Amino acid sequence: MNRPRGFTLLAVVPLLLVVTGAIESPQYTVVHSESDFEVRLYRESVWMSAPTDEISFEKATKFGFHRLFQYIQGANLNSSRIRMTAPVLTSIVPGAGPLHSSAYFVRFYIPVKFQASPPVPLPELNLHSDRWGSHCIAVRQFSGFARDSNVIKEAEKLAISLSQSSWANLTEVSDENAYSIAQYNSPFHFIGRVNEVWVDVGGSEAPGCESSHAYTY
Repeated sequence: MNRPRGFTLLAVVPLLLVVTGAIESPQYTVVHSESDFEVRLYRESVWMSAPTDEISFEKATKFGFHRLFQYIQGANLNSSRIRMTAPVLTSIVPGAGPLHSSAYFVRFYIPVKFQASPPVPLPELNLHSDRWGSHCIAVRQFSGFARDSNVIKEAEKLAISLSQSSWANLTEVSDENAYSIAQYNSPFHFIGRVNEVWVDVGGSEAPGCESSHAYTY
């Protein structure tokens, strides 16, 4: 699987953010690879998270990112402007929302420059920072647009692949993150789009997932 290199992300009406050139992403190494998925060991990282009560993946991503966009444009206590990073991550917990709908958390990767002390978001944005320890994630890439109609199917394909592999008993589903969709492209980018499904993999018992293996990719 090829790691996405470029990123021109998400138009959020009425705001449009266009990012070009090299941008920062969380660092990882590939510890296992198969034809339709790979397992990556990600280093410790910090994300800004926007919980949302929208009942669809697409609406949750749009409105969650709208708040994150305001944050990186200076809606924080330091009035700091933060450069765009990749990917934008929408974490999905089926059944955890109102009337057993899905709950969504839209996440922005905080650049290394701010990881030690992320700027505090303005209270009205309802954002919070999440510090993730070094851990493994199973990843499946898919092309086209990430829609309500296909993200569940793509997650199911990853689940099937994992169930038929040596990683079958090592995937984790927590209350905060059943699976996530990582998006790397602008909605105006029509060819060669890259999205990913992410599912957490178990801790030190998983081969290659010990923290001592956390070198950069």
